[in-house]
Amino acid sequence: MSATPLKIETHEQYESPPFGPSSVHPDPLRQFHEWFKVAQSPANPEQGGSSATNPTFAPRSRVREPEAMALATATATGIPSNRTVLLKEVDSTGFVFFTNYTSRKSVELLENPWAALNFYWRETHQQVRVVGKIEKLDAERSDQYYQSRPLNSRIGAWASPQSLVIGEEELAQRVKKVRERFGVTDDSETKDIARPEFWGGWRVVPQEIEFWSGKPSRLHDRVVYRRQTTAGTGESQWTIDRLAP
Repeated sequence: MSATPLKIETHEQYESPPFGPSSVHPDPLRQFHEWFKVAQSPANPEQGGSSATNPTFAPRSRVREPEAMALATATATGIPSNRTVLLKEVDSTGFVFFTNYTSRKSVELLENPWAALNFYWRETHQQVRVVGKIEKLDAERSDQYYQSRPLNSRIGAWASPQSLVIGEEELAQRVKKVRERFGVTDDSETKDIARPEFWGGWRVVPQEIEFWSGKPSRLHDRVVYRRQTTAGTGESQWTIDRLAP
């Protein structure tokens, strides 16, 4: 017997400030900074949030966890996979995140050095879509970020054979062995633990970035930047166009 089809009849009513090619920054990374700054701005106190009941949490931002982004990768034969990771830095070159270099995502990035990102900010009815080439972050930058992480997160990076099948007890034993290896006790607050070579950062260098702003009419605003590179010189510039919704 076939399953009953699941019908979706609810939808969000989108409404965000209008924008177009004439009102955006000529550099898409600067435009992203502007949108992200708004997404990170304090929420209306009436919205509440985790910090309203637990003071150990950071104040609630207008968009809940705006740094969360869907990362799409694909194998050399084009089989895709997708997961949510956290953006850790945006510089003049691209979007930076950190992970295990033996994980599924990293293996696919080594096979096929292209990735797509998507930020969906429900609270502001905005999306940012990125397509770009991948490059590995230098060891010094990966070291700096790794040492800034909480102690248990650094231990976890050593202990977890990310993306492989593992039992709960086996993982617990791996964590125990890492703690013993580096002399970590229950009283340890800080401990110098070197970054494992199989863990570090990736940067997505954008070739295309689209900004989407929702409208009640469903005639949404879509502005796309595309990188155009001059043959011979290697110099590049961005074109800016409006897309049909």
